[in-house]
Amino acid sequence: MAGAAAAAVGLGVVLKKIGASMLGFELPASFSSVTMDFATDIDIQREHLKDLPRRELAIICLMNSNPPIPDISDSFLDSLLSNFLVVGTFGSTNNQSNLAQCIPFQKNTSIVLRNDQISPGIWYIGYFNGLGPARTQSKMISRGKARSVSTSITVEGCPTSALWGPYCNETMEMISCSQSSRHNNSRNLIDLNIGKRKRLNTREHKRRINFLSQWNHLEEKGVGSNSSTFARMDNSITCAISNGSLCLRQGDMKFYFLDIVNLALQFEITAMNFGLAQRPSLICYLRYNAFPRRDLHDYSGDISSAPLVLKLPNIGRWYIAVETVNITQMNSTASAPLPDTTCFSLEWQVTGCLNGKAGTNCSWEAYALQRVPKRSPSVPFESYYVPNDGRASLEYSHFSLEQYLSNSSFEPFAWTYFFLDIPQGSAGALIHVQLKSDKELNYELYSKYGGLPSNESWDYYASRTSSSNGSVYFSLQNSTNSDMDLSIFYAKEGTWCFGVKHPSDKANSETYMSISLQGCHKNCNQKGACHSSIDESGLTFYSFCTCDRDHGGFDCNDELVSPNGHIWQSVFLIASNGAATLPAFWAIRQKAFAEWILYTSSGISSALYHSCDVGTWCILSFRVLQFLDFWLSFMAVVGTFIYMATIDEASKRAMHTAVFILTALLAATGATRSANIGIVVAIGSLGLLIGWLLEFSTARRFVCWPWRINLNVPQSWPNFRTLFWSTLELLNKRFRWLFLLLGFITLAFAATSWKLESNRTYWVWHSMWHITIYTSSFFFLCSMRVNTVNHSPEPSYELTRQDSLPRSESRET
Repeated sequence: MAGAAAAAVGLGVVLKKIGASMLGFELPASFSSVTMDFATDIDIQREHLKDLPRRELAIICLMNSNPPIPDISDSFLDSLLSNFLVVGTFGSTNNQSNLAQCIPFQKNTSIVLRNDQISPGIWYIGYFNGLGPARTQSKMISRGKARSVSTSITVEGCPTSALWGPYCNETMEMISCSQSSRHNNSRNLIDLNIGKRKRLNTREHKRRINFLSQWNHLEEKGVGSNSSTFARMDNSITCAISNGSLCLRQGDMKFYFLDIVNLALQFEITAMNFGLAQRPSLICYLRYNAFPRRDLHDYSGDISSAPLVLKLPNIGRWYIAVETVNITQMNSTASAPLPDTTCFSLEWQVTGCLNGKAGTNCSWEAYALQRVPKRSPSVPFESYYVPNDGRASLEYSHFSLEQYLSNSSFEPFAWTYFFLDIPQGSAGALIHVQLKSDKELNYELYSKYGGLPSNESWDYYASRTSSSNGSVYFSLQNSTNSDMDLSIFYAKEGTWCFGVKHPSDKANSETYMSISLQGCHKNCNQKGACHSSIDESGLTFYSFCTCDRDHGGFDCNDELVSPNGHIWQSVFLIASNGAATLPAFWAIRQKAFAEWILYTSSGISSALYHSCDVGTWCILSFRVLQFLDFWLSFMAVVGTFIYMATIDEASKRAMHTAVFILTALLAATGATRSANIGIVVAIGSLGLLIGWLLEFSTARRFVCWPWRINLNVPQSWPNFRTLFWSTLELLNKRFRWLFLLLGFITLAFAATSWKLESNRTYWVWHSMWHITIYTSSFFFLCSMRVNTVNHSPEPSYELTRQDSLPRSESRET
């Protein structure tokens, strides 16, 4: 791409199990393409997506204007994950599905998107490690793996604003506006004082059409309203090509753009002043906030025969492409071919309403809402909205709706519009709308981002009987005949319009309406705590719920454990530590007091830890109890192996000291790692092996091999055979094989229980872990044929008889 400028940014993110993180970045209006490179520590193949549990699924999602919320339905996995960018674009007006586009974690993934595929503005990348309802409490142990992902974003742009297109090879034509006005100081419909619009009015003003300018054309018509009439006032501006004419060759395209910075009724494009009697077809392609193509656009039409009219266009930048298509020449009956070049003029007009009116005929009431920050907010952006005309008090978060409703005597239903602005940095908030009436509620509520909603065009809809509940960003809950309660999650920054459709005859009722900007949905349903965080780029606040131990999900509304189930799970987790009495009882009978203290303190600390974890009672802080539980459990396992090596006390103290340090490091740096069980068993086995080597060395029961290696196998074979049978005889005298076998079986069960632990079955398998790990220690201790008092092998009858002789008699003999 010749002459293009590039900017790059990199980021590394580590996600814990059932964790998420956000990254926001902005694509400027002059960007030509963006490249996103992702490198992760896992490679999830698309054909294996359906086989993976949702809690183990790690995905990356991309969303325009607001942080993504991944869907967890089967249709999401079937369509979005398997068809990411297959259609070549997303985020345009005709593809606003309000769903994030996602891909699974893969080792290396590179995505290149051009400005004819995505639109400029704020984009958010969401990293999710595990989906679906889960115990989000950080205290709940999860054996899942943390995931790491690194992201590199490179944005390339065109060197000048006159160049455009995916390869900066298209030229944007200059557009000028010139029209006289009889009312140079007329007011616009609504002044929302949006910072973004102010910047739009100052940057590149020579190449934009500013519909908040001084050129206004007013048209007055009489419209009936009850017994009186009022004046309809249209605010419009008409613009044309600066030189008055445009010439296009066959197959060429011309490109234009304009910015609509206020709510408009319609946008109309007209072609005129054709220089030929036999005119070609002039095709116009229109696309919102992205570069149009023949095969990718929002609206199109032949403007040589009729204007292209777009009702209720969205606020923002619209791109226009015009080309000539010789349809007449394709007809074999054509008398003469058309010339290669066609000249004509283009004119477009944007029409809006004045004096606080809106709607198709400028006959409905429209009100701007003022944002009032809440006192002592739980998240930085919490606020509520009230009309700014002085009739509603700023002290209350609700206002009476009937005094603002539109009047109409010629239609059965009327509309009333409310406009509000979501400030920058708060795309991670939700819009909460509530209607409460003293009678049956017969209102319908439509909402739309960046434009006026209507029966045919809206983003979200709700009534007393139905709603647009197909989106993960919308929720309608607890609605009754007199109440309506809805939420829009992660609302986009900018202008939102809410249209209330109501009967024309106002009923004698009192309805209160409240619109607020909140952090978490229904304050996490009182089953968790609402927190706020900043995305990795520092651009946006977003909120999330930390649920209690019995609930999960986006808003803690999913009950994972019933109250009775919670009681039984708590009993199992605490009472299962009673299995520690088995090895402790054996140790106290053998007068192994150090081991008795170790097993007893391990069982007690584990019971206290789980008592705190389930919310019963915390005698110490949670982190201290967790460290003690895992450290003493590790020590109990390793101490059992060391005890099975009957070595002298000095060697045992040295080994115990080394084990104290190693197990403390394990418990302090990553107590819940799945690999810990293998590390602990390996440390214990190594201690047992070292103990046996020390014991054999002291007793001189090992075979001294000569320095010279005897290569004569027949001569060396008897030595190997003697050593083998001597070792078997020694092990047979030292261990009871039945108990040793039971010890290994229960240890295998303990390792299996540890591995099978998950968020849903944690209480079952962790209780089994308690029982099996202590029982395995008990079986290993019972397998020893050792006198634990003097740590020597059990003597035979003959040796006892010899030792019982007096020392003098032995000398005499």
